[in-house]
Amino acid sequence: MITRELAAEILAGKYRQTGRLPSEVQLVKRFGVSRPTIGQALRSLQDDGLVERRAGSGTYVRSGKDRSGESRSGSPQLGMIVPNLRQTEIFESICGELASLARVNDYGLWWGAATPPSSEIRMTVEEAEELCSRFIERGVAGVFFVPFEHQPDREAANRRITERLRQAGIPVVLIDRDIGAFPNRSELDLVGVDNFAGGYLLAQHLIKLGMKRLAYVMRPLTASTVDARIAGARIAMLDHGLEAPRKFVHAGDPTDLKFVRSFAQSHQLDAVLCTSDHIAAQLLQSLNRIGVRVPDDLRLVGFDNVRFASLLTIPLTSMEQPCRDIALTAFNALQERIANSSIPPRTLMVTPRLVVRESCGAYSHPI
Repeated sequence: MITRELAAEILAGKYRQTGRLPSEVQLVKRFGVSRPTIGQALRSLQDDGLVERRAGSGTYVRSGKDRSGESRSGSPQLGMIVPNLRQTEIFESICGELASLARVNDYGLWWGAATPPSSEIRMTVEEAEELCSRFIERGVAGVFFVPFEHQPDREAANRRITERLRQAGIPVVLIDRDIGAFPNRSELDLVGVDNFAGGYLLAQHLIKLGMKRLAYVMRPLTASTVDARIAGARIAMLDHGLEAPRKFVHAGDPTDLKFVRSFAQSHQLDAVLCTSDHIAAQLLQSLNRIGVRVPDDLRLVGFDNVRFASLLTIPLTSMEQPCRDIALTAFNALQERIANSSIPPRTLMVTPRLVVRESCGAYSHPI
């Protein structure tokens, strides 16, 4: 548990500014465990190639050029390309779990480029292609790839990266989303949550609370996973005798008050489903600023169940992504693909879980 959490923070760049992890005394206090337990966790991170321990100085994140994650001399290595790792909590958790699984199964995990990313927010396509070249040069056994989103050329970039790896004979397992638009599927293994079911269950939950006029809020150019969630929500409405309005999906910036007013102040909506908890949290702030109360005036739900979802001023109802299960399924899928390249492409979906809190109004309206 401690090793996975620290690995996720390292992968997300939390300690990049100084390169130094908290002292053992600080970690003992943070996790509430003994010093030998912390020492064991730090040794595991060192075995993973994520940190180096300097006598009399402390524990430091290994520099990019040394950060191969090679757990033992001669161990096979896996690669990982996660463009939005630093801004998406679920990918921090999934990558932390993958690092732990790699160590336990005697794999190295190569996850860093030779030079630090130009942005603290996300990896660029150029940086991902540089990392791809290093994977090919190093001859990694397989690669985990979370495809790009939120940019116009994302499909071309995703296909370019996966094709280079394929031509080099390196198996790829996609995590969370495919490289193209929903509902099309590439000839690559894909592991993620059942987004259609997640969208369906969230909409059904709201409908059972008496909500009939639903809408979906997303940012432009988002991932294909969101299309599956929207499709699930639409089918839930049809199954319950409701017609999804023509203007069901609203794409824009949830911090833009003009955009939020365009649908929230019309009094024609009962509830809003959001692409993610992050967008739901931003929307919650905007709704408060324009005088729309959640859940009294408008119900609100998110997706992912990240840590802050329960800490918002109005705790957020959300659909939880089981990150450990996703990581385990992806790791097993890549091992199987490495062992047998002739296996047909597979879509492996993990079941999401509804987490009910105040933002949907459930506590005042029995299901």
